[in-house]
Amino acid sequence: MIKLRTLPTIALLALAMLICSLAPRPATAQGAAADPFAAALERLAGGDFGQIVEGINALAALGDARAVPILRALGDNALAKRQSDQRLAILRDDGPIDAATGTRLEPADRAAYAPIGINNRVRVALRGALGRLVLFSPDDAERLAAAQGVYRSRAAENLPLIERAYAAERNPRIKAQLELALAATRLMSPDAATRRAGVDTLGASSSAEARALLVETRAAANSDAELVAAVDRALASLDFRLQIASAAQTFFQGLSLGSVLLLAAIGLAITFGVMGVINMAHGEMVMIGAYATYLVQEAIRAWAPGLADVSILIAIPAAFLSAGAFGFVLERGLIRHLYGRPLETLLMTFGLGMIVQQAVRLAFGAQNREVSSPTWMQGTIALPGGIAITQNRLWIIVFGLAVLLATVAVIRFTRFGLNMRAVTQNRPIAATMGIPTGRVDAMTFAFGSGIAGMAGVALSQIDNVSPNLGTGYIIDSFMVVVFGGVGNLAGTLVGAFILGIVNKVLEPYAGAVLGKIFVLVAIILFIQRRPRGLFALRGRFVES
Repeated sequence: MIKLRTLPTIALLALAMLICSLAPRPATAQGAAADPFAAALERLAGGDFGQIVEGINALAALGDARAVPILRALGDNALAKRQSDQRLAILRDDGPIDAATGTRLEPADRAAYAPIGINNRVRVALRGALGRLVLFSPDDAERLAAAQGVYRSRAAENLPLIERAYAAERNPRIKAQLELALAATRLMSPDAATRRAGVDTLGASSSAEARALLVETRAAANSDAELVAAVDRALASLDFRLQIASAAQTFFQGLSLGSVLLLAAIGLAITFGVMGVINMAHGEMVMIGAYATYLVQEAIRAWAPGLADVSILIAIPAAFLSAGAFGFVLERGLIRHLYGRPLETLLMTFGLGMIVQQAVRLAFGAQNREVSSPTWMQGTIALPGGIAITQNRLWIIVFGLAVLLATVAVIRFTRFGLNMRAVTQNRPIAATMGIPTGRVDAMTFAFGSGIAGMAGVALSQIDNVSPNLGTGYIIDSFMVVVFGGVGNLAGTLVGAFILGIVNKVLEPYAGAVLGKIFVLVAIILFIQRRPRGLFALRGRFVES
């Protein structure tokens, strides 16, 4: 039995134990137990290289973006601990900051901080940890590079981290790269179900890299019949999507080429289709527009560099006016004397084109001139299905359609367009109505030449600016105009895109040169059946 006199002693002991249990623990121990991030930082401050590596790996496993500047500071020998209380600090030029919170630390004197040393083992751990942690960086470029890095490493231990990054990612391009990295990493897992999940993910993608991974997995999985069957199904599905993506890519390339042909042919549809003038110097007018773009850009670089991003927009009216002025002088000086004599017009403009080319060589030299694209025309747009669209080509398609619509609006809704149509349809009646037919001829030819100059602005973004820039497009432009219907702008639009797409479809099988030959033969056979093209237009050159 417990004696009564011992009861007070027992009560005192119980009270002391209760007080001890309620007493707060040291702040560092409590924080470390409650916060894994703080515990990992304590290991970095431990001083032992083994503990530092453990702390680095612990931070990498957490996937906390706060660890990135800390680990970078450690690699740059800028991570230290305050000697008074062992608090981790990042030493910066503007003063030390707390590694965990980013707040300013006192004292500012670096002598109060002891740098944390590293060795080769720590450096190796740092590279791996940073490569994984940058997956959560706020910078898109860093996250994309990290996603590409984990894809190349394909380490199974990275799988939880990649899954977290993939779930949190919002950028479509980075998410697609993370999806590929996730599938490639799953293939390295010892678990059969995880490997099959990786195969299914690759089969649902539309990239050539995914197909290469599947082929590699197929070769290494001969003993696993179930995995081989899954890979075969994934390959069949992926190949089908790759074929669709290839067809879509070819279609876009055809539209891109068609837009270039459209720009080069719109002006020709007016000078040749409406006026009946076979202008073999049309390519030189395109070239004049390209050199006008070069001169505008050089002037902006010298006098107003802040306008560099809009230099291409400023060059459009400059190219139109310069090529249009050249066309006006050409029509008034030479062509008006040769109406109704197509062979002489052809020979004269052919010779004039050679003269213009040589004059440009003397003025600018024979070497190519550089015309840079503005930032909003650079880069590539990645569409679903693995389809990549270059922005400069996309803008040229938009520009070509805009020029076509503007041309149609001028012809249909302005007095100049009304006079042009009147002179084209019946010159004598137009003259009796008081329309100055000679001036209309000059303005029409200048208008068509100005449009050719705007084509030069677009071509300067995808081709070399040189004296023979327009030569490669003159024959194709004539084919577009004849095939679509002489003088018909709707036919020019349809003909340009049809020829562009057909050329790009034939190129993989027959090559660029043979493809053009096949197109030319096909047009000749078509013209035998429909001499006036897809869309016929009445005009004085048809009735004469």
